[in-house]
Amino acid sequence: MKEKVLLAFSGGLDTSFCAMYLAQDKGYEVHTAVANTGGFSAVDLKLIEDKAYRLGAKTHTTLDVTQEYYDKSIKYMVFGNVLRNGTYPISVSSERIFQAIAIIQYAKEIGADYVAHGSTGAGNDQVRFDLTFDVLAPEIKILTPTRDLTLTREYEINYLKLHGFEADFNKMEYSINKGLWGTSIGGKETLKSDQTLPEEAYPSQVTKHGEETVTLEFEQGQICAINGMRNQNKVLLINELEKIASAYGIGRDMHIGDTIIGIKGRVGFEAAAPILIINAHKMLEKHTLSKWQQYWKDQLGNWYGMFLHEAQYLEPVMRDIEKFLESSQQNVTGKVVVKLRPYSYTLVGVDSTFDLMKTDFGEYGEVNRAWSADDVKGFTKILGNQMKIFYNVQKRNDK
Repeated sequence: MKEKVLLAFSGGLDTSFCAMYLAQDKGYEVHTAVANTGGFSAVDLKLIEDKAYRLGAKTHTTLDVTQEYYDKSIKYMVFGNVLRNGTYPISVSSERIFQAIAIIQYAKEIGADYVAHGSTGAGNDQVRFDLTFDVLAPEIKILTPTRDLTLTREYEINYLKLHGFEADFNKMEYSINKGLWGTSIGGKETLKSDQTLPEEAYPSQVTKHGEETVTLEFEQGQICAINGMRNQNKVLLINELEKIASAYGIGRDMHIGDTIIGIKGRVGFEAAAPILIINAHKMLEKHTLSKWQQYWKDQLGNWYGMFLHEAQYLEPVMRDIEKFLESSQQNVTGKVVVKLRPYSYTLVGVDSTFDLMKTDFGEYGEVNRAWSADDVKGFTKILGNQMKIFYNVQKRNDK
């Protein structure tokens, strides 16, 4: 009997090569599974299934983990305003973990001898998949043909052509990973420090011009309505906002950062909904959280994002950080008005019952109601005591 391999299959170039190579060259019984984190439509999934069978898969299945991905990751990334290096909403980094968890669970269900993925040896995904597989199912061995053979994209394309596989290989020049929380784009321009992606490389093209105002409503930190239309399904709200804002080309950028394996990495991305949601949420928090809530949440949010990026989602401390982040959102409720235009946006303002500016204590720069002029004079004198003592002592050095 042939040994059974479950391949994490996206239908892209690397996994297409792996499917054919493992079945034809290595003689394994190949089963494929795509773990959908919100990046594939029903049409996409059918095309992926057809491609898997054409490449030699014995069975193929779709594992939909979109809702789990939101509930266990995206929600907390919003609470933490997570943008890696202040830029990237950790789109692929976070979804890979949930894809890996779904794949390894399914591998155990079907009794696979091996689990395989198409990651290269120069990126982060190899660590995310390997680590998750090894922690959750150390008894299942891991196969990684693309990494082990040190293959180029050109080699893989030629291999598939020589074996009679027909596809639009021009599209395969770019590695595109689409999920609920954004789309990453890798290609020849991202490999060089002095180039950027051409307009046509982005899956979403600019079709709207002029200006448009959109109102985002949050309830305890989670988006709950767009332009007054409420929906309990957060996934649908994110998709709706993405449809509105991506038509303006909002959320595009180039992320440059440190990889898990120690080299610098560069990738383009588009994430209209994540960028708007995170920054609108952050603005609402400025109005509704205390000074020290914001300070400590910034620290933990940054750590949470770093751990997610570096494959540490299963580390128990992540559950502890999530509890803090969730606790901090009690008063993060209200509306944020955003003005959209091609390639940019403006956060106009917020309306919240918990707005800390709306108090009887005073209006900044205008009038004080909860203290007197003498109160401020005394406060300032005490506040300056440590500095006054320091500079008084420094006079001894002048002698």
